[in-house]
Amino acid sequence: MFFWLDAIYLILLIFQVPYTLILLARLGTAPSRMLPLEPLADLTNFDAKVSVVIPTLNEALRLTPCLEGLRDQALHEVVVVDSRSTDGTPELVKNIQADYPIDLRLITDDPLPAGWVGRPWALHTGFLQSDRASEWILGIDADTQPQPGLVASLVTKSIEEGYDIVSLSPKFVLKTAGEQWLQPALLVTLIFRFGATGDRNQFSPERVMANGQCFLSRKSVLEKLGGYELAKSSFCDDVTLVRAAASQGAKVAFLDGANLIQVRMYTSMAETWTEWGRSLDLKDAATKFQTWSDWFFLLAVQGLPLPLLIFLEVFGQNHSFFSFALTCLNGFLVLIRWLLLLGIRSSYTDVGFWFWLSPLADPLAVLRILISTVNKPKQWRGRIYENHG
Repeated sequence: MFFWLDAIYLILLIFQVPYTLILLARLGTAPSRMLPLEPLADLTNFDAKVSVVIPTLNEALRLTPCLEGLRDQALHEVVVVDSRSTDGTPELVKNIQADYPIDLRLITDDPLPAGWVGRPWALHTGFLQSDRASEWILGIDADTQPQPGLVASLVTKSIEEGYDIVSLSPKFVLKTAGEQWLQPALLVTLIFRFGATGDRNQFSPERVMANGQCFLSRKSVLEKLGGYELAKSSFCDDVTLVRAAASQGAKVAFLDGANLIQVRMYTSMAETWTEWGRSLDLKDAATKFQTWSDWFFLLAVQGLPLPLLIFLEVFGQNHSFFSFALTCLNGFLVLIRWLLLLGIRSSYTDVGFWFWLSPLADPLAVLRILISTVNKPKQWRGRIYENHG
């Protein structure tokens, strides 16, 4: 009996140890990462022309804070691209237009062409119809809440560092217990795979990250890429586009924008599981080998440690070297995971009791990535994609 247990423990050690070393290498660069961007209040020397593009589909309940947050930004224009909303979104925009201090335009995009996903199509439409004088295109999601100084800070940093495309990680607004329990576990799947935001280490183009909630690009770079054409069929168009740009030599960055933008993505645990979970595998921006390699990595360092530790403590102790080594390894991984909560705390406005218990949701988060990996989305934001992909 003990022989077979030791054989299983050895196999698990052989599986987990290499992935643990990879994890330590990725997280080890965090102390040297770029600091979160700060709002830029002095606009004396800021004269960049920035067009904001906001794709909308039934966003009447979430769009107002976004538009209000952009009201006092240093912008050339705001273009809302609506995909035939039926909840009053166009009427809301028209009501705001009258006293909006920036040129606010409402565009209805053409019917979705074959092979396109709705979001990149709306962004592509906004890019094509943006003012010719614009130098920068900033894609902003309707559920975001831009903070004062966002645009000036983001563009200034891009100019100083020579970035062609920059996206920001936001500060998340979580209100229900279910969100606070599940959402951080899903967020950690990204940190484990791609490292912390603001990492100064150069990643290969196929590993760079992005966030379409706040996605800034030089207009000239988008023109060279052909707009969002490269990401037309992607359910993670932000990552697909930035990796294509990086592979063509563009300088890209993914920075910490917790001080500049907030987002209330979803309103419940169930919605977080369904909507966010189905795109986190990033398979549309990676090869099958990369996607599955990442999943096995997550299984080793995030999905298995807590269940294995519980099993070893309750049922599996035979006081052998292998059981001791496996207990130490998984105890170490669980410790890392709980310590990481301290690192991501600044990415949330408020946290409660369930946030600190989110490591307990890790096996569920890894299961969600697996489900997403083996399934192609058929519905997104009210659209049906029965024949897509």
